[in-house]
Amino acid sequence: MSISLSEQEIQRRKNLQSIIDLGINPFPADEYEVNVTAADILENYERDKINYKNIRIAGRIMSRRIMGNASFIEIQDSTGRIQAYVKRDDLCPDEDKTFYNTVFKKLLDIGDIVGIEGYVFTTNTGEISIHTQKLTLLTKSLRPLPVVKEADGKTFDAFTDPEQRYRMRYVDLIVNPQNKEIFIKRTKLYNAMRQFFNDAGYMEVETPILQSIPGGAAARPFITHHNALDIPLYLRIANELYLKRLIVGGFDGVYEFAKNFRNEGMDRTHNPEFTGMEIYVAYKDYNWMMDFTERLLEHCAIAVNGTTKATFGEHEIDFKAPYPRITMTEAIKKYTGFEITGKSEDEIREAAKSMGIEVDDTMGKGKLIDAIFGEKCEGNFIQPTFITDYPYR
Repeated sequence: MSISLSEQEIQRRKNLQSIIDLGINPFPADEYEVNVTAADILENYERDKINYKNIRIAGRIMSRRIMGNASFIEIQDSTGRIQAYVKRDDLCPDEDKTFYNTVFKKLLDIGDIVGIEGYVFTTNTGEISIHTQKLTLLTKSLRPLPVVKEADGKTFDAFTDPEQRYRMRYVDLIVNPQNKEIFIKRTKLYNAMRQFFNDAGYMEVETPILQSIPGGAAARPFITHHNALDIPLYLRIANELYLKRLIVGGFDGVYEFAKNFRNEGMDRTHNPEFTGMEIYVAYKDYNWMMDFTERLLEHCAIAVNGTTKATFGEHEIDFKAPYPRITMTEAIKKYTGFEITGKSEDEIREAAKSMGIEVDDTMGKGKLIDAIFGEKCEGNFIQPTFITDYPYR
């Protein structure tokens, strides 16, 4: 099968071959020792210049300004971007200027990963930069990055298409580095939850992913076949039942960050593979669990954001405990004026219809009440709130 390459990809492969022909390894497997990051330099250089006289940094070339015998490049590492000043006679102190004139100016591309040795200084325009004394090619990039342009305060050709971003997360993280914060906060959240659970004396466990009978939730499973046993097995849809068995076995509290799988519809907020955390504790009730949960969320908010407050859309959410607690009956009364206590199934069905809620004869009393709450009440609870006493009948 032939692969169609773009003009840029063809040129990059030519550049790759030219680099190889010059005796330079474009993909060295050697260790490149780094002793500083872009963020470290930008945050600390002005206060402590003496420690930045001999630095080694690695990053991806994100922009280039070639100006004769001296040039500027911008490199991006895991912490941010920083400018590097590249002078021909520093890279090539001998008579042979090939590395600067040919390799640096003509054969390196946006997206290549390089290592830079040198020292930090401040340019005449006041920008903290790296004066490059040695440049090492660490990885040649064969595919061009999306080029995001800015002019007059406007952004052009931004990599913002949701489907492309989710399918090509690696590209999204390169050209939209601010999105790394999502991944960083996710890890901080996991660590904060683990700390909270461990400090409370509960134990993290692992339970089976392949199950003979998937349970703990209602969902269609993914099916595979165990060759040695000649039986079907299912990817778990939840980890609930195995955790409960550990409580039966004598543990007072267990929790798990579990990969679950559900072979159903999907959209941007529903993935067939997702992570769920479940915790089970013996000798407690739901009132204790509400207390525990609100303290957990407050702890996590501070650990991740440094404050109990967070902005979601147009709302500022405050995770500081305690949270309001309201029964479903009280919520429906407050937002619809309808009192469900003592009402029959038919009366509740007619009330739902009068509120413009789609119902049918297969819906029982609990389902009808849930539909009223979901349509008329749920959207009013912006701040963390416990909804209690779900009326099943």
